[in-house]
Amino acid sequence: MPEVARLSDSRFHHLRHDSSFVLLESAQFRVEGSGAVDCLQGLITCDVAAPGPGSAMYGAVLTSKGMIVVDSHVLRDDIGFTLLTSLDLRQVALDLFRKQLPPRLARLTDRSESSRTIWLLGQRAQEVLGAAGLAWPSEHGRVVGPVARPHALAPWSAVIVGAVDESDAIAEALESAGSRRTGPDDLEAARILGGWPAVGREIDPKTLPQEVRYEELGGVSYTKGCYVGQETVARVHFRGHVNRLLRGVAWEGAPPEQDEIAQGNKAVGRMSSAMQVEDRGYGLAMLRREVEPGTVVSIGGIAATVERLPFPVPAVAA
Repeated sequence: MPEVARLSDSRFHHLRHDSSFVLLESAQFRVEGSGAVDCLQGLITCDVAAPGPGSAMYGAVLTSKGMIVVDSHVLRDDIGFTLLTSLDLRQVALDLFRKQLPPRLARLTDRSESSRTIWLLGQRAQEVLGAAGLAWPSEHGRVVGPVARPHALAPWSAVIVGAVDESDAIAEALESAGSRRTGPDDLEAARILGGWPAVGREIDPKTLPQEVRYEELGGVSYTKGCYVGQETVARVHFRGHVNRLLRGVAWEGAPPEQDEIAQGNKAVGRMSSAMQVEDRGYGLAMLRREVEPGTVVSIGGIAATVERLPFPVPAVAA
């Protein structure tokens, strides 16, 4: 059973409707050089060339058989790229990039120890950034200064990267602007509510991009040409379908004590992430594709309803 993130009703409301942020260590890599664009274009599932400098993308590096190895936010500026992934994946990503990126064309620098990442959450991002003296990118998928505004379905309103001292100063400015500094539980809750997959949770060594919403999240391109694993991804898209999909599950009462999900007497999947808000819960689950939203399933004997992702944002009480 996955560890359960727990929030009070007031904290849940703040997370959804106000502003909070999480300052964390993460794996950050810089890729620069004359061949940086072409090298990354042939490695990562998203199109890193077409959006041009000042763009924020999300994608993954795959095995030759199309399975996800490392996911990454890809932030492009006039000089090169910042690749951002989970700290748990630092060594895996570092080994992979060193193997795949030729140094004379795409120089790789590991900035994980000297940089930090701020994940800005909630609906007041533009207001808070303005009050903190930071620019708000005018469109999703764009970067202005240290601030990246990700895909419209991302559970974080902005991603801010910088050196340790710079990140600390930005965090203080955000607090002064009225944003609440919080911790990993809130970030995990936002990820679950947004239906954003994570390596080691929803993504296992046999996961294809289409199984975990990459098409919806702008994480895979079918038009940019070849990249590692592209043949499998394209074949699934144009000629077939996946047999399992990432869905939400919601229940009332205490969280389940098991992660296996059944429909009647048939096992149909497992819950990979979970959060609890007082007497109700939300989870992410990999389910057989025929289990449609609205279906009632059982998670360890507890009734739950299959939901579309992302989970809907509740209305603010008048």
